[in-house]
Amino acid sequence: MRTEEQRDPDPAPAGTPPRSLAEALRTRDDTSLSALLRIRPDLITPVPTDLTQLATRAGTRASVVRALERLDRFALQTAEALAVASDPATYDELLGLMAGDDRDPAVTAAFPHALTTLREQALVWGTDDRLRLVRAARELLAPGPQHPSPTGLGPTVAEATAGMSPGRIQEIVAACGLPTTHDAVSAVASLTALFTDRERMPALLDTAPPESLEVLSRLVWGPPYGQVTADPARHLRWLIDRALLLPTAPGTVVLPREAALHLRAGRAHRETDPVAPALETARTHRPQMVDTTAAGQAYTALATVEELLKDWHEGGPSVLRAGGLSVRDLKRTAVALDVVEPVAAFWVELAYAAGLLASDGEAEERYAATPGYDEWLELAAAERWARLASAWLAATRTAGLVGGRDAKDRTLSALGPGLDRSAAPEVRHRVLALLAGLPEGSSAVPDSVIARLHWERPPRGPRTAAGDDLRGRLARWTLSEAELLGVTGRGALSAQGRALLGLPPAPVHETAPEAASGSGSGPVGTDAGRGAGAGAKLPVHRHLRPAVEPAALLPRTPAEQAAAAARAARILGPLLPEPLDHVLLQADLTAVAPGPLQRPLADTLGVLADVESKGGATVYRFTPGSVRRALDAGRSASDLQAFLTAHSRTPVPQPLAYLIDDVARRHGHLRIGAASAYVRCDDDAVLNEILADKRSQGLRLRRLAPTVLAAQADPAALLDGLRSMGFAPAAESAEGDVLITRAHAHRTPPRAAPEPVPDGPPVPDATLLGAAIRAVRAGDLASTTPRKAAQAGLPGTGELPRTSSAETLATMQAAVMTGTTVWIGYVNAEGAASQRVIAPIRVEGGFVTAYDHTADEVRTYPLHRVTGVAELADDQQ
Repeated sequence: MRTEEQRDPDPAPAGTPPRSLAEALRTRDDTSLSALLRIRPDLITPVPTDLTQLATRAGTRASVVRALERLDRFALQTAEALAVASDPATYDELLGLMAGDDRDPAVTAAFPHALTTLREQALVWGTDDRLRLVRAARELLAPGPQHPSPTGLGPTVAEATAGMSPGRIQEIVAACGLPTTHDAVSAVASLTALFTDRERMPALLDTAPPESLEVLSRLVWGPPYGQVTADPARHLRWLIDRALLLPTAPGTVVLPREAALHLRAGRAHRETDPVAPALETARTHRPQMVDTTAAGQAYTALATVEELLKDWHEGGPSVLRAGGLSVRDLKRTAVALDVVEPVAAFWVELAYAAGLLASDGEAEERYAATPGYDEWLELAAAERWARLASAWLAATRTAGLVGGRDAKDRTLSALGPGLDRSAAPEVRHRVLALLAGLPEGSSAVPDSVIARLHWERPPRGPRTAAGDDLRGRLARWTLSEAELLGVTGRGALSAQGRALLGLPPAPVHETAPEAASGSGSGPVGTDAGRGAGAGAKLPVHRHLRPAVEPAALLPRTPAEQAAAAARAARILGPLLPEPLDHVLLQADLTAVAPGPLQRPLADTLGVLADVESKGGATVYRFTPGSVRRALDAGRSASDLQAFLTAHSRTPVPQPLAYLIDDVARRHGHLRIGAASAYVRCDDDAVLNEILADKRSQGLRLRRLAPTVLAAQADPAALLDGLRSMGFAPAAESAEGDVLITRAHAHRTPPRAAPEPVPDGPPVPDATLLGAAIRAVRAGDLASTTPRKAAQAGLPGTGELPRTSSAETLATMQAAVMTGTTVWIGYVNAEGAASQRVIAPIRVEGGFVTAYDHTADEVRTYPLHRVTGVAELADDQQ
């Protein structure tokens, strides 16, 4: 059975108030319907056949719950107030519930917009003198014993006295000083009139004992229910006798809604929030400093991701049986990246979201870089950053949850299941949009950002001990992750961050000189906490940008996202440091890279030396082990000397040259092969030295010939053992050639980046909206167009017409000759039945060609699939 707002009565005469939600939707233009479908995209999945079906879908419980969850606090409070108002309610009655008897000016000013919001979202329909909340919303928000109203109000007098005997009701009427009536209905109406009378009700309360008034004060703001004994005290009896407390169950009484509203001075809520809380500016910096700081952090982000995947170059940690990284592997990764574990989890999840990292899918499953990582490395630095930032912005996987517990009390691990939160992309977009609404170069106080989010989407789920719900925690994580990634700098949104959101460039501004205490220009990577402190002179802005509305940040098409990412890369490119082709060699066996190095230089230097420290300048240290590593990779001593000479701005220090020559002289002097393993050397004195060394006993060596030793250890263990003794052996093949050892790049099979888990249906684009509205309008025309008076064999309203094949053919041919429009029933090849309004153009060969008003195009239909045909009313031709 359809509810009132879903029923589709006969079309009302023009100018009369709508009698159902479907009629209210018919009065809307295409722009208004597009806004409804964009705000509530679940209504268009699939496209409804007509406006009646759209109204039915808009009134379903699941759709209404979703719509209520997306209301701001004041609009939700307005809907809650309408749920406790009379049905239907008037504009003034609802305004009184929101603004109170004193008509709060702030509430009065904000109320029209809130009511318009509810109407636009099809949660409220009707004219100002007959406002109705859709039934599902009223059931969700109206007070009840099992689900108290958010307003704290109880049932009305009529609802609370529904099961009371007429005699008892007459006793209450008499106790209140009202004349008795002949029936219970008029008695209840008399009580309701008393409780809503702002002049007579105070006189009644003036006669109440002080203890009775104290009881009312405890119940007035809810919960309205209380417990009483079988023999209540005198002050409670006084309230019960006058219906100020009405029994709802044995031992339970309730304060009726009308009495509570009088005590509240007409307000449905104790506190209303008509205006969104303003963002508080923490500090303000020069925009150039913000962009430079963000660019420096963006470069650090790229280096960190590269370092992570270089560390997993030959195959990363094993995949847990339940999926994800073990706690131990996450700790090792954090140590390798020199960050704390939560930050390491963020970088790991970011690489995974960008499609640079995945599991290899082998029997002993491990994590490794994907082929997409090699393609990513070939991009320019700014394009690599844009790809990471875009992946972060759209990802539903939430690194901040790592280390927490799921619903089954299992630990959530990095790269494991259970980290998707569908609200994450929307929260990230909204937080960055709020930062974009501040004066350029300004950062926001985190608590004020969270307060704003809580006003825009009031929290409903459980909160943590810190008082934050999931959206609050997502907002805090967004602020920190945006800083790590370089989307923000010093807490303020950067120029590349604005471009990434698809926002226009910041307007021209004038900035006063900043305080010298850290707000001036400085090197990239300085403490982001510095800035305009207490007493500092903040920038003077001529133009303050308005806050970006949430609707401006709705999900975009892939083409729009790609365009925004490309624009962000163009803005970031000039701010990133140019890669260098040189280092500075020093006499203490170190090399200093004063900036980022070109990739071939960085790769070779990474093999030849060990990284000793990172930062604005990277320090590499040359050791015998690192030089041997380069020689094992196939380089000769002369190659290494030439490489250093070509890429150093300082002469090659003598200690470094000696180190390379000394290691090269001993490298390969010993040869190891598979016997199980053997050692051969042309110098038998070296072999004698090995046999005499006690550290070689574990290798179980024995002499086979003056220049050959055999071992029971495998070649790899033998290599490691002799190197630990200070020798520099080289492995050789079965043919006696030296084996060149290079790092084996382990890659997964081609892997796609993980798909975000959507938070409901996607927002339709303009093309889909236009096509859907045309289809709905045409279907509505077909379902509501008046037919001629029913003939024998023709159906009633809402049913498909049924006519014989001969009658169908004759009616079609007549319509072609007269140029009239007819109503047909049609069953397609899949067996789906529909009704259509068509204007036949030609009938031949068993087909009818007609202009289909339902599809808004010319179509051809097989006559054998037409169930019947009926003529339209004369005034609809």
